[in-house]
This record gives sequence, C-alpha cells and structure tokens, in this order.
Amino acid sequence: MSDRVLVFDTTLRDGEQSPGVRLSLEEKLEIGRQLEKLGVDIIEAGFPISSPGDFASVNMLATELRDVTICGLTRAREKDIEVAAEALAPARRRRIHTGLGVSDNHLMHKLRMTREEALETGVKAVRCARQFTDDVEYFMEDSGRADLDYVYKVVEEVIKAGATTINVPDTTGYTYPNEYYHLIKGIIENVPNSDMAVFSCHCHNDLGMATANTLAGVMAGARQVEVTVNGIGERAGNTALEEVVMALHIRKDKFEVTTRLDTTQLIPTSRMVSRLTGMVVQRNKAVVGANAYAHSSGIHQDGVLKERSTYEIIDPLLVGAEKSEIILTARSGRHGLKHRLAEIGFAFSDERFEEIYTDFLKLADTKKEVDEDDLRILVR
Repeated sequence: MSDRVLVFDTTLRDGEQSPGVRLSLEEKLEIGRQLEKLGVDIIEAGFPISSPGDFASVNMLATELRDVTICGLTRAREKDIEVAAEALAPARRRRIHTGLGVSDNHLMHKLRMTREEALETGVKAVRCARQFTDDVEYFMEDSGRADLDYVYKVVEEVIKAGATTINVPDTTGYTYPNEYYHLIKGIIENVPNSDMAVFSCHCHNDLGMATANTLAGVMAGARQVEVTVNGIGERAGNTALEEVVMALHIRKDKFEVTTRLDTTQLIPTSRMVSRLTGMVVQRNKAVVGANAYAHSSGIHQDGVLKERSTYEIIDPLLVGAEKSEIILTARSGRHGLKHRLAEIGFAFSDERFEEIYTDFLKLADTKKEVDEDDLRILVR
C-alpha cells in the first residue's frame, strides 16, 4: 500500500453545484491554475455532456493545464463517455470518471434497474472509457447505504473491466467514521482483485462528518481523497480540502501518509475560491477561517506569546497566513495588551502601563474589539 495520498479536487464540478454559484470560463481557468500551483493531483473540471459551458471548461483546462490530470464526469452511457473523451482530448494526462448508484434506494427510485442490469451497464461503461484512456475512475453512488456483498461484486467486475480507481461515495453524508472505515476496509479485504485499483473517498457533510469520514477511509487504506476548497458543494457541502490535507500533515504520526501539496498556498486558494464563488468562509472555519490563528482570551494570549504550540497546532506560516493574531477584547490580559503596544512601538514603565491597562479594560467593555487606533488614543 502506497504512503502517498492523491488529492482529487472537484471544486469546479461538485463545488460549483452549490446553489447560487456560477463560474465563468475565465474564473474556472483562474481557479484551475491556482489548484495546479497548490499541487493537487487531479482536477475534476466538469461534466462535459451536461452543457456547452461545461464541455468548454473541461476542454479549456485540458488545453491550458499541463502538470495535473484533468478529469471529466460522465454517466454510465456511451454518448456521455464519447463527449467527455472529446473534451479531454488536449490533456497531457486525462481521466474519465463514470459510474452508477449501488444502493437499492438509487437502483429502485432513480435508475429503475435491477442490480444485475446496473452491474452490466457499469462494466460496459468502463470498457467504453478504456478505449479513450487507461485512467478510468468508477463511482458507486450512495455506497454508504448499499448492500456490502453487492458493492464487493461491483468493485470486482469493474476492476476486471479496466477501472483503475474506485470511488466509494457517501453521497448523502449518511455514514459515520467507524462505518466508513469498515466500508473501505471491507472492500479491500473482500474483493480478490482490490490490489489492482486505488480506492477513493468522496464524502458529503450533511451530518458534519465529511472530513472525519474521509480520514477514516484513508486509515482503512483509501489512497485518494475527493475534496473541494472551503468544503463547498451541494446541500451542506463536500469534504474540505484544507482540513483533510492539514490533518494528514499534522497527524503524520497517526496516518503515516503524505500528499504533494504546497500547504502555504491553502489560504490564498481559499480566498480566491471565496471571492470568485461568493461563498463566504465562516470566521471559525478550520485551517482557513479568519479566526483560525486569532486569540482573544487572556489565558490563551499569555500561553501563545510564551510558546506558540500551547494553543496552536498549526504554524500559521505553514498554510500561508502571516502570523498569529492577538485580538484585544475585554477578555484580554496584560500580556496581550503589552504585546500589541510593543508591536506599534510603545513601551512603558510598570506604573504607567497599569494606568493604560485600567483605561483599556474600561474601553474594552464598550467595544467588541480594541484596535490600533484605540490604543493610540489610550496612550495619548
């Protein structure tokens, strides 16, 4: 089993399905170039048959981006696959991503197929895709609610047909980490030819467990993660790229795997995607939120100023942030105030500092935050 985890970014496909998001071709290229700079392994650029715009965006990224695999999504239909292959033709490295639902819920209510019909259709789709590329990914939609024996059978047969990556989606965000761990582990252990493919985690955040489920999948042996920048996507969103990448990095002792991402590009990428999609990143968002490296409590400020690791497990420089921030509020203490005063060039005797601190507390009780202008007024 490889110690390298591939990062499959679907911001431009699944992420753009967020209600209210619509990216122009120029904006998609701007994000695509930044994702390439970030170091993702695969960019899912769109669903080529779904619209002329999606075809054009996949074709454009396939033409312009040379150091990343470009992927196009299809249904398990010959025409879909042919159109995707046409859109991907200019790519230096191309992948076709095809598949079908595997849960009885999807088979009965959405696809209206028997298990046997769906399996036959999926195998045909993989064989068709292999005519255009040797990099074929097969998704088993709604795997989290599917019968395991049927899942094992589908995996075995599509690998025989030529699939090289198997996507195991928790499409509805239904599973919890222990379940998803055993889903991935069970597939690897029970499918005879599982060593012939890479297994991929594609989790949704309906119950807030997308990142936890994805990490559980990696621990079980998955070696590809399907993610979006800032966790954008349909409903409650997809697994957040920055959360998974930094969890794998910070907890190398636990996962013993690596990615090839330049983590210093995480915050610039997050801000670009937020700006172009209009999807505001909540301030307390893990890794990239505005408050992720900010401290307002006096106890926390005192600890961080003495030794950063007391309250920060991520060095802000590692993700592209300038530094930790000491935010002055009514909860701040002497160390925090003295630090901020020093940052703007002030130093005082103990007696004078105590006078300023007393005035600071009175002001802080009337404001959410005491800023640099406020400090200068206090000093004067």
